[in-house]
Formats: sequence, C-alpha cells, structure tokens
Amino acid sequence: MLKGHQSWLFENRPVILSTGTIVGPDEGKGPLNEDFDIVHGDLTIGQKTWEKAEKALLEEAAQLALAKAGLTDGQIQFYVGGDLMNQIISNTFAARTLNIPYLGIFGACSTSMEGLALAAQLVDSGAANYVMAGTCSHNCTAEKQFRYPTEYGSQKPPTAQYTVTGAGVAVLGKSGDGPVVTAATIGRVVDMGITDPFNMGAAMAPAAVDTIQTHCRELNRDPSYYDLIVTGDLATVGTSIARELFQKHQFPIEQTTYSDCGLMIFDRETQTVQAGGSGCGCSATVTYGHLLKRMAKGELKRILVVATGALLSPISFQQGESIPCIAHAVSIESGGLYV
Repeated sequence: MLKGHQSWLFENRPVILSTGTIVGPDEGKGPLNEDFDIVHGDLTIGQKTWEKAEKALLEEAAQLALAKAGLTDGQIQFYVGGDLMNQIISNTFAARTLNIPYLGIFGACSTSMEGLALAAQLVDSGAANYVMAGTCSHNCTAEKQFRYPTEYGSQKPPTAQYTVTGAGVAVLGKSGDGPVVTAATIGRVVDMGITDPFNMGAAMAPAAVDTIQTHCRELNRDPSYYDLIVTGDLATVGTSIARELFQKHQFPIEQTTYSDCGLMIFDRETQTVQAGGSGCGCSATVTYGHLLKRMAKGELKRILVVATGALLSPISFQQGESIPCIAHAVSIESGGLYV
C-alpha cells in the first residue's frame, strides 16, 4: 500500500526466510567475522579474474540461501539483483547460472535495499510466492573500474572508502519463520555538486538524511520506533555530515541508535580502510549477517536499513560531472525463528 509519495507499507509482511553472506579475507578480520556464513581467505576465490571471483561470491551466497530456506531454484519466481560492475555483469552472469527469471537493477551501493524493497513488493502484492534479492561487490573490481588498478598501488586520501568484498542474498516468502519486511521508502536522487570520487560519504549523506526524514514523515513514525537506524556506506565522513544535517533539520535522530554499516564491518584502528567500508556488499552482508542475527537473539526488534549509493560512472567522473546519489530505506521487524 502506498503511503505518501515515496513509501510502501507491506500489509502482508513478507518474511525473510533465509540469507546467505559470503565475505573476503579483510572482512573476515573485522569485528563482525563470526556473523558471516563463509569467510574466504583469498581474494581470488579460486578464479582467474577479480570479476569472476565476484560472480562466484554471489553464486555461492545464493545457493547457500536457497539451501537454508529448503527451496530449489525452480521454486523461486524472480531474482532481483545488481552490483557495481558495468552492465551489472556479476549479477547477470550469476543469474545465468541460477536460471531464475531475473530483474536486474542498479542503485550502486543502495542496491541491497532497493532489491529487498522490490522483492518484498512482489511477494506482498501476490505477484510471487518466493523471491530472491541479492547483491555483491569486490574490492579489486571496484577499484579497477572506478579509480586505479589495484596493482598501481596509488595512495588514497583519508576521505576514501574501502570497497567490501562480499555478497549478500535473501530469500523472501509469504509466510514462515524469520524477520518480516514491513515498509520501504524509495529515495530521490540528490546531488549536492560534489565531484570527488574519493569522497563518497560526503556525496551520499544528504540523500540518506532525505530518505530517513521522508520515511518517518510518510509513515508517521518517530526515530524512536526503531531500535536501530543504520545507513549503508557513509563511513566516518558521511556519518558525521549526516549527524550535522539531522541537527540542522531538527530531526531527533538521538531518539534511537544511529550507526553505519561502513563503520561496523571493519576495525579502522587496526585495518587500513581509510574512512571505512563501502560497496554493494557492505550493507548487504552487515544486514543479512550481523543485524538479522542480532534480531534473532532478541537484541533488536525493529531496524531501519538505509542503503546509500553514488550514481556515478567512470565516464561521468572523467567528464567532470557531479555525483548524484540515492538512498533506499527498508523497515525490518522481528518475527519467528530466523535460520
């Protein structure tokens, strides 16, 4: 059901039946290492290229989520997914392997919650019984495409973020045990004129704040409704700016706990990750791994996950274009037993 101009309220409360989270070695050395299903010790994942490694991560996460849900790929009506690669090839090629009807999407690092919102809408509306949503990223593929090849070894400024190597997949159904998706707010494109691709946090923060405020206004909820509001990939720079914007707009974010997946997945004191984590796999693995496990333990009952994305391309950056950004919010509440 539409609420306001940008929000959906899911009256049938689609269930997250299972998830699969796979990460690389750096994420496995971070503070959330025990909350991921599989940690690979090598960035190549046994593949010949970084791009093939990223695809392998996603395929592995998808098969794991299916197995945990007790379903086969033939029982899934649709797969909704995207990534950071040109023509979203990681998801497109993985969808070829999965052989599930495929809806490819691109929201940059906001793709995880864009996919989850669309999957929930398909289930809630009766358009599908089971839907899979997934996304992935790889540090070496993203660096090569958007900045410099990993082998180049260029020095990065402190505002830069470290792309997460990981994949997160969720399987949604009409009923069953697991947390439920209760609402979503689809963000607007916000562009504050920032052109520096090494300062993604500053570019994305206004979009995150806009979506969070819109979500609360259209659903008539105070921030206190949630035990946790978490943004996707703002890291230190963006999170600080977001807090300043909340204060400027007199939005009472202090009513809840506010954090960021890019700050949670790495230990910035011991790991060389500059401002923190980013990438499609950042909010996906933190949400489907760490946060849903906290919900299963009863530590969290209601969370709002606001994945953020910078909608630039290598061409737009090289032509001096500013960086348009977006953020999508999904409300998740505790349900029955989570697998």
